[in-house]
Amino acid sequence: MDSPLAAAYWQERYTTGRTGWDAGAITPPLREYFAQLGPSDNRRILIPGAGRAYEAEYLHRQGYENIFVADVAPGALAALQQRVPDFPAAHLLLQDFFRLPAEPPYDLIVEQTFFCALAPARRPAYAQHCASLLRPGGTLMGLLFDTDFGPVTEPPFGGSREEYHAYFAPYFDFRHFETAYNSLQPRQGRELFICLKKK
Repeated sequence: MDSPLAAAYWQERYTTGRTGWDAGAITPPLREYFAQLGPSDNRRILIPGAGRAYEAEYLHRQGYENIFVADVAPGALAALQQRVPDFPAAHLLLQDFFRLPAEPPYDLIVEQTFFCALAPARRPAYAQHCASLLRPGGTLMGLLFDTDFGPVTEPPFGGSREEYHAYFAPYFDFRHFETAYNSLQPRQGRELFICLKKK
């Protein structure tokens, strides 16, 4: 099997429909967070490992113009382009998250089932790179699985809030870091809602 970060591996999962993480729409915790942001503005928003990027579609329809989605699977980005033909093509980044440039910085990074797709050994680097991509005071928000999926050999990979806290603490102040109260039914009690501010 290819590395979980390899484009061919992820493209094959989209092609064969092995996309159990795909909720088919923006999930309630993210929708509620975005709703309280107020009127759309020019903030730069990155959604890494975006998949079919329902979050980007939602924000785009709310009037946000600086949303960037990154994924290594062409099929994932094509699905967004097909649903939202007026989404800026230049904001569809067919790139490895870890190679995204830190300039210009982002104001907000949205985490939705990307962290759990990474090999666990890459989690410290994920936290560090999120920090490098954000402006000082920028926000990393989203959902992490606070559950043990057992001895799995491919994503999703689980974990615990104690483990995650250690990765992010060097770079971020914690505003919210608790069990999500409004997860989708199959994920109830198993998701951690995070809202972290870059130090």
